[in-house]
Amino acid sequence: MIKNLPALSFENGCLVFVDQTLLPLQEVHVATDNYERIAEAIERLEIRGAPAIGAAAAYAVALSLKNVTCSHEVTFKRAYARLASTRPTAVNLFTQLDRMKDKFDMHSDSLKSIYDIMLYEAECIRDEDAQMCSMIAVNSLEPMRFAAGEKIKRGGSGKLRILTHCNAGSLATCGCGTALGVIKKAWDEGLAEFVYADETRPLFQGLRLTAFELNKYGIPFSVNTDSTAAFLMAQGNIDLVVTGADRIAANGDSANKIGTYNLAVLCNYHKIPFYIAAPSSTIDKRCLSGKNINIELRSPEEVLRVKSEQIAPAEYAVYSPAFDVTPAELITGIITEKQLYKFPYNF
Repeated sequence: MIKNLPALSFENGCLVFVDQTLLPLQEVHVATDNYERIAEAIERLEIRGAPAIGAAAAYAVALSLKNVTCSHEVTFKRAYARLASTRPTAVNLFTQLDRMKDKFDMHSDSLKSIYDIMLYEAECIRDEDAQMCSMIAVNSLEPMRFAAGEKIKRGGSGKLRILTHCNAGSLATCGCGTALGVIKKAWDEGLAEFVYADETRPLFQGLRLTAFELNKYGIPFSVNTDSTAAFLMAQGNIDLVVTGADRIAANGDSANKIGTYNLAVLCNYHKIPFYIAAPSSTIDKRCLSGKNINIELRSPEEVLRVKSEQIAPAEYAVYSPAFDVTPAELITGIITEKQLYKFPYNF
């Protein structure tokens, strides 16, 4: 049993990542020391998940300085701008790029050692994210135990059937994951018995990635179409829903993979707890509400094609936002590495 499947590692002077567009049928590892290649990987979703994107970008700006002998500032600015242009919604990307910029500005006169300084900072970001994932899992035990206790009161077994959306596991982070890390912890503690994984259209991150991780971890699961979630809830098959987040506004409004808002509305109707699990670095206090979150629009091809197979005419108009925003009042709690926050949110 493989406990964690790290999205990123650093080996022999290169960033090594799993090309997640090929999972689960092919497990291909890419090694590169080229920041442009890393930027492309983020855009193509070869590297995905807010924490993993932030860490990859940190490594990329460090690698941009690897063999530079002059014009360090120009090189850094070029790499920073390129990486900042890759994906607009996940705040971790910009938080970690700004952290790397602060470190560069502090040591820009140390030309001989600037690469080592920047690489060390990127590794700190990676290690901190892994630790945050572990603490999120620990802090999830309170709401998981409460939900299990409520199930016992209703005459149930006390073991939870959990639904999750998209992928917020090891493949999306530098550790055990956020939402999937919570599920793993609940399983290890005997609090969970089964997981329902939304397929997560249009790119099937639930079918391809979450199911892949659950299978590796040995947790019983099934995959369902996104539109099946309501029927599962109506049947009484869901005790709790937990997802990740890519940006959380100061008021608690949370942007996550498209389809998350649907789940929160359904949970509210069916009186099912709906939790967000995310590191505190995902909370953007400069963003007052969800109305201020820039939602990324993806290519029509992601809807009209499945891999290389065209499934609808290319001339069809397509609206394909990558994320939606769940209003704070629909979220039972936001689990971070610091604590469990409840509405109204005061981060």
